[in-house]
Amino acid sequence: MSRKKLVDASNDGLLADSALIAHGRGEAFDYLLGEKTSTVAMQAIEEVVALLLKAKNPVLSLNGNTTALAGAELIACAAVLQCPIELNIYYRTPERMEVLFKFLNSIRGCAKELLPEALHSQVDDVPILGMSPDDSIPNLEGPRAACHSDGILSADVILVPLEDGDRCEALMAMEKSICVIDLNPLSRTAQMATVTIVDELTRCAPLILNSLIKNNSEINEEWDNMDNLQKSLNIMLRNLNEHD
Repeated sequence: MSRKKLVDASNDGLLADSALIAHGRGEAFDYLLGEKTSTVAMQAIEEVVALLLKAKNPVLSLNGNTTALAGAELIACAAVLQCPIELNIYYRTPERMEVLFKFLNSIRGCAKELLPEALHSQVDDVPILGMSPDDSIPNLEGPRAACHSDGILSADVILVPLEDGDRCEALMAMEKSICVIDLNPLSRTAQMATVTIVDELTRCAPLILNSLIKNNSEINEEWDNMDNLQKSLNIMLRNLNEHD
C-alpha cells in the first residue's frame, strides 16, 4: 500500500525523482526490524509526544514522502497540538509546492475522521507553511534553508519524520529539540537528533496521534538517545542472526 501511494504521488507531482529510492532504502531497514513497532520505538514515541506536548512552539516538518504516506495523521497531530505544519523540501519548484499544498488541504477531512469530534474544528485551523518562506536556517545551504520565521525558525521542538542530516545538524546547533522518525539508526539524522523513533512512518504516525490525544506522556529527564539507537540496532542484528 505504501508503494502504491508513493507511485501515485509521484505521478501526481508530489515527489522528487529520488523519493522512491529513499523509500526503498527504508524498506530494507524495516525488514531487519521485523516490520513491526518495537517496545524500544514505543518508548521513543512516548518521549517525542511528551516533548511536543510540553513545547511552547512545536512544528511538524514534512516533505513529499511524509505528506503522501501520512499526511492525514500528521495534520491530525498538528490539530491536537494546535501547531503549524511546514513543508520543507530539497527539490523545490513552485509547481511541486503548489501540488503539495493542495494535497494537504484536500485531506483535512480525512484528518478529522481520525480525531474525536470535539477536535474537528482545530483541523481547519492548522496553518500549512512553506509556500512563501521569509527567513532561513543559519549555516545551511540550498533550498532546505528556506523557512518561516513563525514556523521552523521560532520552533522549540520540531518533529522531522524524514532523513535530512544537514538540516538536523543545523537545527540542533540552534539548540532546538529535534525529534525524528528514521528507520536507519546509523544515519547522521538519527545519531544527531534529540529523540529518534526507529520505526516505519505509517505504523508510528497513528501511534503518535493516539498518544497525543491521550495526553498522558511525561518527559524522561534521563533520556539517552544513543542507548535508544543501540537497542534498535540490536533488534536488527538479532533478527538478522535468526535468519542467517
